[in-house]
Amino acid sequence: MARSFAFKKSLSRFMTCVLVLYASQALCDWRTVLPDARLVGQADFSWYGFDLYQARLWSSASQPSLETPLALELNYRRSISKQTLVQASIEEMRRIAGKSLDSGRLDSWTDDMRRSFVDVRAGSQITGLYLPGKGCRFYVDGRLTHEVDDPAFARFFFAIWLDPRTRYPALRQQLLGLNNTRAVGETP
Repeated sequence: MARSFAFKKSLSRFMTCVLVLYASQALCDWRTVLPDARLVGQADFSWYGFDLYQARLWSSASQPSLETPLALELNYRRSISKQTLVQASIEEMRRIAGKSLDSGRLDSWTDDMRRSFVDVRAGSQITGLYLPGKGCRFYVDGRLTHEVDDPAFARFFFAIWLDPRTRYPALRQQLLGLNNTRAVGETP
């Protein structure tokens, strides 16, 4: 009987530790990594007249770039499947990189994004935390979903919005706080 009690007590302690670790991971968001981050810029993004998301760029750097840690927050305004998010991201990463990306690397990056993203709906938020030279982390509605320890992936992913070769230069300008235009996007 004493053994049974000791086992139950040990199991109880173990479960308490697991719950504390799980809760601390769930409550930890990107702000704990960039506690001095401030809002640099924001823009509404639409595509062919459909409002897709509001993008907000956070950084502690006065002039953020792909050389500084930053957080890119996307607040979705409509439902988009995880597969669509992944495919659109891969296409833009491939476009920016040119022929320098091999199919094996793209397959690995596709898998990372599938683990990072979810099907979004109006009100969903995905935040990417960019850590130059290390990789990035993704948070869905404030909760860490996946960490990618690949600096090349991180750089190409965030280049979608921040590289001068972005498909949407007005969005980049807004995020970097370089002008005062409110809505950006593609119009037919």
